[in-house]
Amino acid sequence: MIYFKQLFAILFLISFSFIGCQSQDSTISFLALGDSYTIGESVGVENSWPVQLSEQLRAKGLDVADPKVIAQTGWTTQDLKKAIAEADLNPPYDFVSLLIGVNDQYQGIDISKYPSNFSFLAEKAISLAGDKPHNVFILSIPDYGVTPFGQQKNPKKIATELARYNAINKKIADSLGIHYINITPISKKAKTNPDLVASDGLHPSAKMYNQWVKKVAPVVLDEFGK
Repeated sequence: MIYFKQLFAILFLISFSFIGCQSQDSTISFLALGDSYTIGESVGVENSWPVQLSEQLRAKGLDVADPKVIAQTGWTTQDLKKAIAEADLNPPYDFVSLLIGVNDQYQGIDISKYPSNFSFLAEKAISLAGDKPHNVFILSIPDYGVTPFGQQKNPKKIATELARYNAINKKIADSLGIHYINITPISKKAKTNPDLVASDGLHPSAKMYNQWVKKVAPVVLDEFGK
């Protein structure tokens, strides 16, 4: 009888230790999907909004890992679809962000292709987030027409077309129960505030990305109970 009691005690301690180890491994994983706006073109990865977001969440007490980023300058929705299929991923991720579409507009791709491509990516993001749509965060496309680069193009046309793209991605986000964060109004401030534009005259500066993060962080914190 004593032997069995001792054995039971040992097994209990082992199982308790195992559970304790599991609870300590609570780091939150973050997958960021997108294009130049996600990698921080012209300001460096360290100043990109996903990295700034992770840092701000840590400062608020959330144990977040460095983001896994699948993004590249110039990528369209089709490019991102292909990249995800070829990427070495390890889902599920605790939360996933998606910001894509500006290059579909810039490259003059027929907008009729955007809804199906974006729907695929949004649904893929949900899958990568463990089938939890509330752990996916879609950001609207910023208006680059207000930048020095955009002002040399057709800023009114750019704004009009991007508004159509954002209406599409918001509708898809809402239909899937995904968080939608509208950062486009922030991007428009670059028209009168050059500090919000990177040195290339096109992409956001680290300061603008920080303003995006101030909108995204509370949503993430609320979702994870902080």
